[in-house]
Amino acid sequence: MSDARMRDADAAVATGAVIEARGLGKTYAEGSLRTPVFDGLDLAVARGETVAILGASGAGKSTLLHLLGGLDTPSAGEVYVDGQKMSALSDAERGRLRNRALGFIYQFHHLLPEFTALENVMLPVVLGGARVPQAEQKARALLDAVGLGHRMAHKPGELSGGERQRAAVARALVNRPGCVLGDEPTGNLDEKTAATVFDLMLDLNRDQRTSLVLVTHDRRLARRLDRVLELHEGRLRELAPDEV
Repeated sequence: MSDARMRDADAAVATGAVIEARGLGKTYAEGSLRTPVFDGLDLAVARGETVAILGASGAGKSTLLHLLGGLDTPSAGEVYVDGQKMSALSDAERGRLRNRALGFIYQFHHLLPEFTALENVMLPVVLGGARVPQAEQKARALLDAVGLGHRMAHKPGELSGGERQRAAVARALVNRPGCVLGDEPTGNLDEKTAATVFDLMLDLNRDQRTSLVLVTHDRRLARRLDRVLELHEGRLRELAPDEV
């Protein structure tokens, strides 16, 4: 690791952050039109911490998650994941870091339809370089943990909505990432199933010490996390309990 990367890593470790944004900005350009989403945004998420992000539609919540996960490039500022500056990495290095250090859960499960639940959960482990038997062992253990031990051989089309989302949770956590980024992960589920999936994510957060950063419109669920932030006019503000 270069001296510059060592200094970046030391700075991130000093803050206790598993994922951190410093002076983050994003502006979209179309012709001569410039549309700023946010500018000078800071966020640090400690290991094992759970954070909810609220905000109106169009406020930039999904954009923020994409930047934190290295799926999009900021116009200004830096994102650090596991002590590494994302902008200093090649595309291949960012991909490997995402696979190792981050998990993603979306409103729609994004499971591969031609693969079984077991194969979908195995995939991040195989992509990380593990042998198939090792990947299968990890995937089976996590699918058991999310209550899908009896559904491993089923493809997504043969699973209920709640089962598909539980499989997506297992896939996000199978590499034991430092942080999971969730974009409305329960938004497509009925209230009872959403509560079940949310409980599952919190249980696994406690068991694995994996941080959670969840975009949600459900204030009842947000209240159960360690911190609740609101994204408004390009800024993050921490909400007091009586504001949530």
